[in-house]
Amino acid sequence: MEQEKQIPIPFVDPLELFGTNNTKFKLITSYFPKLKIVARGSTIKAIGDPRELERFEKKLDLIFWHIDKYNRLTERNIEQMMSADAEEIRKTADKEDVLVYGPGGLKVKARTPNQARLVKAVEKDDMSFAIGPAGTGKTYTAVALAVRALKEKQVRRIILTRPAVEAGENLGFLPGDLKEKLDPYLQPLYDALLDMLPYDKVADYIDKGVIEVAPLAFMRGRTLDKAFVILDEAQNATVAQMRMFLTRMGQQAKFIITGDVSQVDLPRKQQSGLVKAVQLLDGKEGISIIRLTGEDVIRHKLVTLVINAFEVDDAEQQAKRDRIAQEKKDKAGEKHASA
Repeated sequence: MEQEKQIPIPFVDPLELFGTNNTKFKLITSYFPKLKIVARGSTIKAIGDPRELERFEKKLDLIFWHIDKYNRLTERNIEQMMSADAEEIRKTADKEDVLVYGPGGLKVKARTPNQARLVKAVEKDDMSFAIGPAGTGKTYTAVALAVRALKEKQVRRIILTRPAVEAGENLGFLPGDLKEKLDPYLQPLYDALLDMLPYDKVADYIDKGVIEVAPLAFMRGRTLDKAFVILDEAQNATVAQMRMFLTRMGQQAKFIITGDVSQVDLPRKQQSGLVKAVQLLDGKEGISIIRLTGEDVIRHKLVTLVINAFEVDDAEQQAKRDRIAQEKKDKAGEKHASA
C-alpha cells in the first residue's frame, strides 16, 4: 500500500541541493525509481512503498547533513552517499582534524601546536582562556569551535561578545544609532563567522537569535545555558565586567575568553579583568589557560617581526622603569639613614 511522506528542507543552499537545472536532485531521485518525488517550496514530497520511503528519508537526511557540514555537494558525493553506510560516513568525518568547512571548500583547522592545544582544552574543559598577541588565531579558532559545536548540536546558540572600549577613537562621535556605532567594534567576529558559514545562513541565524553578536554590557543579568560563548578582546574588560561575565555561565555551556594583555585600552589606573582572572583562576580544575606566542602568528610574516620588536621594546621599557624605581628606593633609604 502506497504512502505519502512530506520531508521539510532545512536551511541549506538550494543550488547545492538541487544543482543547475535540477541536475543534482534528478541524480538523487534516480536512485529511487519506485517513488514519485516532487520538490515544492521548502518541502520534498515522496509517494510509494513505506520501506522505500524510509530509505529515501535516511539518504536525504545524510545529504542535508553533508551540505551543512561541508557547504557543498558534488555529484560524486551523492554517488558515494547512495552506496555507503550513513554511520560509516559520519564516523569517518568525526576523525578529521578539520574544525569547520567554510563556503567554497575552505578548511578551517588548528594550524599551530598552541592552536591545537586550545582545541583540546575546549574539548576537555567548559571554560578556556586563550591569551596571545594579534594574529595568533585566538578568535578565529574560538569561532570555528563554536560553529562546530552548533553544527553538531552540542549547543543551541552561539554568543559572541566584546567590550565596547575605545582604542583611541571616540565612540560617541561615530555616526548612527547604537547598533551602527557598535558594529565596527564587532566586525572581526562577523568576519570570522562569514569565513565559516554562508552569508544567508549567518543572517538567518542572527535573525532567529541562534547567533548573537553583542557588546559585553548586554550580558548583564543573563544566564547563558546551552550556549557557546566567546568573550573577545577580554583585556579591555574591567575586573567588575569580567566577574559579571564569568558568572553568567549556565548549564551545558562552553566559555572561551580571548585577549592580548599587551594591548589594554582601559584607563591607565584601571586593572584589566583578563589579567586579574588569569591570576585568580590559573591552575583551577575545569579551567584551561592557553598562551599563544609570536610563533603562532598566521598572518603576514612581517606581523611576527612587528610583535617581536614590540616585545623587546616592552621588556626594555619595563627594565628601565624597574631601574628608576630601584634608584628612587635607594635614595629614599640613603636619606632615611642620614637622618
